[in-house]
Amino acid sequence: MNFIGEDNILEVNRVNMAFGGLMALSHLSFKVKRGMIKAVIGPNGAGKTTLFNIITGSFPPTEGSIIFKGMPVEHLKAHKIAHRGISRTFQTVELFDNMTVLENVMLGCHTRIRTSFLASGLRLPMARKKEAQIREKAMKILKFIGLAEKFKDPADSLPLGEQKILEIGRALAGDPDLICLDEPAAGLNETETYVASSLIRAINAKGITVLLVEHDMKVIMNISDEIVVLNYGQKIAEGSPDQIQNNARVIEAYLGSG
Repeated sequence: MNFIGEDNILEVNRVNMAFGGLMALSHLSFKVKRGMIKAVIGPNGAGKTTLFNIITGSFPPTEGSIIFKGMPVEHLKAHKIAHRGISRTFQTVELFDNMTVLENVMLGCHTRIRTSFLASGLRLPMARKKEAQIREKAMKILKFIGLAEKFKDPADSLPLGEQKILEIGRALAGDPDLICLDEPAAGLNETETYVASSLIRAINAKGITVLLVEHDMKVIMNISDEIVVLNYGQKIAEGSPDQIQNNARVIEAYLGSG
């Protein structure tokens, strides 16, 4: 483990989330240390994506708090949470198919770069300067994620593995301190999964904390520092990959005895 400091960048405190009479999350608490890769696993319907939606501001929890860098964020709008330093990807790739690879990453930059509506509309010098800065930054990100040579390609022309990498690149464009990756290896072949795992490690090596939801247990066990296991919206285990692999409740609920 190579954590940048031992302080907690994220704290989930006794979070409940109810949809009608259904409790999607129940009294969920855990912490994420700055600089770690922490995974959240569990069967389908365990509440993993609901958790991500709460952390990133899609909706507030019914009860409980989300503390990010020491400040509560559970009732902030998604764009304000993004501006504070949390970005995410989605289970289903959500790119702008009618835009190029470069343009998709440039859109991600706008969560942190401000230019007035009037200046942008009139293409004033300040706006043109910002646009050039965004383009340069987006190209650096594309080089980092290995897609620089495809910067002019339509986003929907990429294979699934590269679309997922591009979505991660767009999330990086917001300069996050914490990036939430929702099943980045889903639907990928072995080679694409290796590329995605390597990129996640490289992102973490830059000092970005990673919160990861993934069903590919090989990925989880290979790259995670700590793992939280959910079942029916409740935490049933938390610990290192070795501890989770040998936890009887986890084996029964998720990993399987075989």
